[in-house]
Amino acid sequence: MAGRRLIIGDVHGHYRSLYRLLELADPDTDDQVYCLGDLIDRGPDSAKVVALVRSQGYTSLMGNHEHLLSQVLAFPDLSELRLHWFQAGGQATLASFGSWEALEELRPWLQQLPLYLDLGEIWLVHAGVDPDLPLSRQDANEFCWIRDQFLARSQPFFANKTILVGHTITCTMAGIQPGYVAAGAGWLGLDTGVYHPRSGWLTALDWDNQRVFQVQAQSNETRVCDLAERLQTVLSNPAKGRRSLLRYPRDQVSPS
Repeated sequence: MAGRRLIIGDVHGHYRSLYRLLELADPDTDDQVYCLGDLIDRGPDSAKVVALVRSQGYTSLMGNHEHLLSQVLAFPDLSELRLHWFQAGGQATLASFGSWEALEELRPWLQQLPLYLDLGEIWLVHAGVDPDLPLSRQDANEFCWIRDQFLARSQPFFANKTILVGHTITCTMAGIQPGYVAAGAGWLGLDTGVYHPRSGWLTALDWDNQRVFQVQAQSNETRVCDLAERLQTVLSNPAKGRRSLLRYPRDQVSPS
C-alpha cells in the first residue's frame, strides 16, 4: 500500500511545535513529508528546524523567507535587503545559526529548494500563482510572494488539481477562525499561524486520508480530525487587503 502524503504549513523556527507535530502524525518510511516553505525566521530555533527537515530527508519548498535569505546572502552589500530580512524575523534566524558563516553554508541548500511540486491531483507552492500569467512566465516573485491577486480569484487556476499553499495565515483571511484550514477557489491554505498571537497552531494535512494534525505552540493542546471538521471557506477579499512584504526585480531572483 502506498504511504501517506503529509503536507506541513509554515513552521517559522518553531522546532518544538514541529517535533510535536511529527510525533502526532507519526510518519513512517512509506510516507512522504512535504513542507510548504518558511521553515525559518520569527521563531527561536530555525537552525534546528532546518537540520531536522534535512536529516529526515523531507522535501521543503522555497518560501518567501528562504527566498529573502537567499537574496541577502547573494547580495551582501545591499543593506536595505538585510534590513528587510531583519524586520521579517531574520535576526532570530541569525541568532539561531550563530554566525553569518553558518548561514553562508546554507546557500547551496537554499538554492536547490523547488518553487513548486506537482503531485498529480495536488500542486504544492508556498504563496500561490499569478492567475493572469502562464506558469512558464512565473518565478519566485509569484510562487513565493503573491498574495491577494491569487487568493481573491473566484475561478480555480487548475481544472483538475487543488493548490496547497502556506504564506498567508488563515485567520487573517475574511471569515476564517484561528486554527482552521482555509478553502478558496481551487486552493487550500495550511499556514495556521504558529507564531501568530491569535492562533499558535501548526498544521499538517494527510491528503490521502483527508486528516488534519495540529499542535498548539502556546499550550500542550493537540488535535486530530477529518479535514472537513477543520475547514472553512474564505469570504470576499480573503486576505483583507494584505500585501506581500517585498518583491524583487527579476534579474535579482536567484535560480532555485
